Amino acid sequence: MSNTEGLTLLGNQKTEYSDRYNPAVLEAFDNAHPNSNTFVKFNCPEFTALCPMTAQPDFATIYISYIPDQKMVESKSLKLYLFSFRNEGSFHEDCVNKMLKDLVDLLQPRYMEIWGKFTPRGGISIDPYVNYGMPNSRWAEFAETRLLNHDLYPEKIDNR
Repeated sequence: MSNTEGLTLLGNQKTEYSDRYNPAVLEAFDNAHPNSNTFVKFNCPEFTALCPMTAQPDFATIYISYIPDQKMVESKSLKLYLFSFRNEGSFHEDCVNKMLKDLVDLLQPRYMEIWGKFTPRGGISIDPYVNYGMPNSRWAEFAETRLLNHDLYPEKIDNR
C-alpha cells in the first residue's frame, strides 16, 4: 500500500472549503517511521471561529503537536478542517476539545496536545490546552505530566 493511497485533497485543484464544522474532511496516511518517536508540530496562526453568544469572530493561533503511531494527518486536510470552524459557534475550550477528539479518532497517536492562543476580546485572552496519551502506555503518564507542567514557563506572545 502506498504511503499516500487514499489521499484525495493533496494536489487537488478543485478544493471545496466547508463553511461549517466538518471533521469528515480529515485524511491520514501511513507513518513511514512507526518505530520512531517523532514529535510533529503544526502552527496554525490564522484560526477563526465564532462566539456562540455574540457571533463575533474569535481569532487564535492553534498549536497541534503529536507523536504518531501508525497514521499521520495530511496537512491540507488539517487546514481545511481548521477552516471549517470559521462559521461555527463554539467557545474556545470547545474548539480545542473537538480538535483533540477528531484527531485522536482519526490517528490513534501515541501522544497529542492542542493549545489555542486566542487574541483578547474585552481585555481577556483565553488559552485552552488539552492533551491525550495512548491508554495503558507510557504516553498516558507522559500526557498527565505534560498537562500538569505545560504552562510553567509561558513563552512571550508577540502577535497579540
